[in-house]
Amino acid sequence: MLLTILCISCIQQKQPKEPDPSPNILWIFLEDTAPLLGAYGTTLISTPNIDSLAKQGVVYTNVFMPAPVCSASRSSIITGVMSTTTGTHNHHSSRTEESAIYLPDSLKTIPELFKHAGYFTFNNGKDDYNFMYDRRNLYAQDYKLHPLYGKSGVHVNLDTLKNLQPFFGQIQLKGGKEIFSSTFKNTIKTPVDRSKIVLPPYLPNHPVIVEEYANHLDAIQITDEKIGEIIKALRDNDLLENTVVFFFSDHGMRMTRNKQFLYDGGLQVPLIIADFTKRIDRLEPSTINDNLISGLDIGTGSLALAGIDIPSYMEGQNMFDDAYKRNYVISTRDRCDFTIDRIRSVRSKTYKYIRNFKTDRPYTQPTYMDFDDIEFVKVMHQLHADKKLDSIQDRFMSDERPEEELYHLPSDPFELNNLSKETKYAEVLKEYSTVLNDWIHETDDKGQYPEDEGNLKLMLGIWGQHAVNPEYDALRKKYPNLEGSLVSLKSASAELIRVDD
Repeated sequence: MLLTILCISCIQQKQPKEPDPSPNILWIFLEDTAPLLGAYGTTLISTPNIDSLAKQGVVYTNVFMPAPVCSASRSSIITGVMSTTTGTHNHHSSRTEESAIYLPDSLKTIPELFKHAGYFTFNNGKDDYNFMYDRRNLYAQDYKLHPLYGKSGVHVNLDTLKNLQPFFGQIQLKGGKEIFSSTFKNTIKTPVDRSKIVLPPYLPNHPVIVEEYANHLDAIQITDEKIGEIIKALRDNDLLENTVVFFFSDHGMRMTRNKQFLYDGGLQVPLIIADFTKRIDRLEPSTINDNLISGLDIGTGSLALAGIDIPSYMEGQNMFDDAYKRNYVISTRDRCDFTIDRIRSVRSKTYKYIRNFKTDRPYTQPTYMDFDDIEFVKVMHQLHADKKLDSIQDRFMSDERPEEELYHLPSDPFELNNLSKETKYAEVLKEYSTVLNDWIHETDDKGQYPEDEGNLKLMLGIWGQHAVNPEYDALRKKYPNLEGSLVSLKSASAELIRVDD
């Protein structure tokens, strides 16, 4: 009898341990948001929910996006491949059949790989990808289709996900774009004290500029409340303990010299990753990580956390690997809306190298913000005309720009002192220039080739006379009635697409 009991006990002890469940991966994906948060040293605003997320996870302090504009950045992140490699680098491409760009059949997006691994996938909000795709292959939800702004998922409520685990989900938040809400001012509970704002030195201390900056901080406070609601919903529905939460933005804030440009103000974003599963060694709570990280690595790193192999064609890396190390992050700017440009940057922890390929065009050539009559943009132009900007602030407003820029970041974090002409930095300039040249060659950077007519036609049709670049001249002659004829697409209604129809 005793022997039988002992044998049963042995058998029970040898029962294999149940494997840990695959973790849910949730991206809280913001728009146009700078790392102006408590976790990054900002004291003017209260962000208790984001601060709590930071205490639960890792705060990454050196994260830079592949591009400083939504669609190019998002097209890179969701494929794990630079948009310049896939030809999806020009903002709002592939919005019509005539302008269609297709990915190679062999290239599977991040959500497709999750889906193939048995994950339920969804994206609550905009996709904004510059390639053609059947959304049902990426996400399992109804969606809306807008003729200019693309596809966006109809919200999947978190309380429906209990039996749909593991999931790879995205929740898109407006972030810096909260300022566009008609209820924005009424939603702010404790507006930031405008008198305490200290602007970066490249911005003038003008009431309109201060207000724009303050609005961004207030938008972050609104975002913080939404973060609290998301975490509460995960907890209330017993989802949180098996979820890794990524909190980040697609690029920097809307402001002169930031969004759409390759200075850190346009590229640096917050990234907080909180492991509520408590099973991932490299995501210790209340830690700071200063590794140099590309936004490309968010998607590939997510795959790695889920135990999904990262395809060899992806340019993103496993940011959680012990051997992970980036010496440089390369970022790109090409056509943004109707504004045609080409800029490339190479950033290390020590230097930022920028190459301007179209030096015949000023930094401040007409953009969508001129079309929309944005107040702070008008003020900057007026202060420039009235000679009321100092030499640092006025440099960006100049009609000319250098071919190369080089900045020593530890001593010049705002990238103000261009060292490219100083002989003592000649070898550094050569090193970074060579890195960029090699990258352009190795990846066949598509920005070096003229853009196809289809996308440019759409831009000229929507933005009309604001499209002043010489690339539009031939189109004006070829299509004399096109200019401005499609502007109604900006305010068009989106069509609801049912995935089961």
